[in-house]
This record gives sequence, structure tokens and C-alpha cells, in this order.
Amino acid sequence: MQEISAGGVVYRKSPEGLEIQLIRDRFGKISLAKGKMEPGETVEETALREIQEETGMIGRIVAPIDQISYTYTHPVHGETEKIVHYYVVEALEGDLQAQVEEINGVSWFAPQEAWLQQKQQGYDNNDRILRKALEYLQAEVDFS
Repeated sequence: MQEISAGGVVYRKSPEGLEIQLIRDRFGKISLAKGKMEPGETVEETALREIQEETGMIGRIVAPIDQISYTYTHPVHGETEKIVHYYVVEALEGDLQAQVEEINGVSWFAPQEAWLQQKQQGYDNNDRILRKALEYLQAEVDFS
């Protein structure tokens, strides 16, 4: 069984400078907004829909980042390979609001703080996704 998901590293430019959106998932971990592809959707449409549903932000895809894959045990289908496509997404409008049925919180962070949050409380397989996005955005971040 294979499952396709999509999401993004969402950013905005505020008076304070570049900000990166991170979510706190239902397991208490730092993560990126993402979700399962629905029939008839492209992966890009999935990414934008899931970001809007989970965080309240309407965005536009700026660039593809990469994809990750992992295996988990689905309660019905058993062992399932999940492939997640990630994009750099610019936040255009909306009110930041966590979809409490899916996630525990969503916040904006300065790039360096976003990187520290990811390294300290995020999933290891998202490290390179966030790093590639920050590099693409030319954010000043100390990755060491």
C-alpha cells in the first residue's frame, strides 16, 4: 500500500523580516503542515489545501523542495509506504488558526528560531526539508 501526502514550508515577510510557519502536531512534535492527497487532486493542490485547512493560511507554491518517505502501520491496510511532497509556500492571506482536530498549534518563527525548534523538537526526516527551504529563501541561519 502506498499513500501520497503533500505540504510545505510556509513563509511570510513581516515588518520583523522573514518568518517561517511551524506546527505542533497531535503528538506534541514540531512539524510542517501536510496531509493526504484526495482523488482528483495534484500534489500541489493537496499541499495548498492542507496548509489552508490546518493553519488557516492561503498560500502559493514558489518552488518544490523535496520529498520524504517512510513506512507506518495503517490500521486497515497494514504496512503502508507514505511519500510526502514538500514545497516552499508563500503565505498570501488568512488568519493563523490551528485546526484543532488535526494539530495542537501553529506559530510563526524567525528563521534561526524555526531551525532550532526543528532540531530540538522536530522529526529528523524534516531537517533537510526545512534546511533546503531556508537555503532557497536565503535566510541567515547557522545550521551548526
